[in-house]
Amino acid sequence: MNVSLLVSYIFLGLTLAAPIGPVNSARLDKGIKNGFWHAWIVGTGSMIADAIFMLLIYLGLVNFLDMPIIQIFLWLFGGFVLIYSGIECIVKANNIDLAFSRGKESMLKCFLTGFIMSISSPLSILFWLGIYGSVLAKTASNYGRTDLLIYSSMIFLGLALWDIFVAAITTGFRRFLNYSSLRAISILSGLSLLGFGVYFGYQGIKALIL
Repeated sequence: MNVSLLVSYIFLGLTLAAPIGPVNSARLDKGIKNGFWHAWIVGTGSMIADAIFMLLIYLGLVNFLDMPIIQIFLWLFGGFVLIYSGIECIVKANNIDLAFSRGKESMLKCFLTGFIMSISSPLSILFWLGIYGSVLAKTASNYGRTDLLIYSSMIFLGLALWDIFVAAITTGFRRFLNYSSLRAISILSGLSLLGFGVYFGYQGIKALIL
């Protein structure tokens, strides 16, 4: 077992999770409004969706995800989820209460937010097909299939470390923010989700027409 390779796979998991996207926008919003555990549970929902993608690719079920009808459905459904979440985020920006907002939103709702955003995202699917698929191929050819589970778990560990890091950061930031800055961050997060949602919807409609 190559220790440096294990570390590199943990780092790969961190880099996969780090880019600003719908899930990270939702993490920031939930964490700043409600605290550590709400941000963490959004990421946990997203990680479970990622684990499902990893399992599907590991089992060789990538052809199912390549079906045009499945991809169109995911573009459109993902777009709907993101647009709805973005609008909700912006509308609720005016209702932030610095003293009592923490813990108001249910953990289940935050979990489902992260899970649905990831499981319905074609970008996630393409990302995992491209990155994880190639990692599987390389690891299997160089180290054998018996080590695949261990190296795959290192990627997942990287995702988990990023989730904890973002949750901790948002909790720390919240202490130094006032009502106006909280409202601005909530609106920016909502606009980010809306932007991704419109893009997803456009791609789905284009694929449906063509």
